[in-house]
Order: sequence, then structure tokens, then C-alpha cells
Amino acid sequence: MGNYLVAMEAAWLVRDVDAIDDAIGVAVSEAGKRLNSEDMDYVEVEVGATGCPACGEPFDSAFVAAETALVGLALEMDVFNADSEEHASRIAKSEVGGALRDVPLSVVEIIEVPEDE
Repeated sequence: MGNYLVAMEAAWLVRDVDAIDDAIGVAVSEAGKRLNSEDMDYVEVEVGATGCPACGEPFDSAFVAAETALVGLALEMDVFNADSEEHASRIAKSEVGGALRDVPLSVVEIIEVPEDE
């Protein structure tokens, strides 16, 4: 059994916004509220980063069109005593997916965390 840090990304839709900064604030706030209402304050929520296709520099994952935004959120959670990386991935998606129903969610990275001795 091992401990893992599971990083996921979620696609969050925000309506009635004009600016990217407003959309990001609303998306992070709404996701945080839904997770905290399920007592999941151990899940870290941040805006995701997307690499620029021309220069490779990262920028906030958010796009606004017709007063509707799609914001990419980065979510991280520690999973303890999982049998494998795949098991840790399933646990994380089940936990977070249950709180964020109807939100597209995918695992992007799994890091095994060494146990403290």
C-alpha cells in the first residue's frame, strides 16, 4: 500500500461573465463551495495552466465567449493506502467526482509520496 498525490483537471462552465479574471474567480469559488459542502477541504483547487502554442509559456486556462466561460481547474488531493497508481486514481476521481457532479474530470498526474519514517 502506498500514498499518492493525484492531480486532476476539471472543465468548469461559468455563465454571465465578461472578463477572464471574473470567470476564474467564480469557477474557483463555486468549486471550493461544492467541495467544502461535502467536507472535502483537503482538495486543493486552483486555476489550471495551458501552454502557449507559439512560445510554450503557461497562461491561465480560461476562455470567454458570448458571456460564457470555460475555465480549466487544477485539483490535487492526497490518497493514502492505495494499492497502486490506478487504484489511487479511481479513489480520487470517485471522491471528487461525487462532489462535483456533472463536471468533466480527468486525472493528469499521479505521484507516489514516500512514507515518513
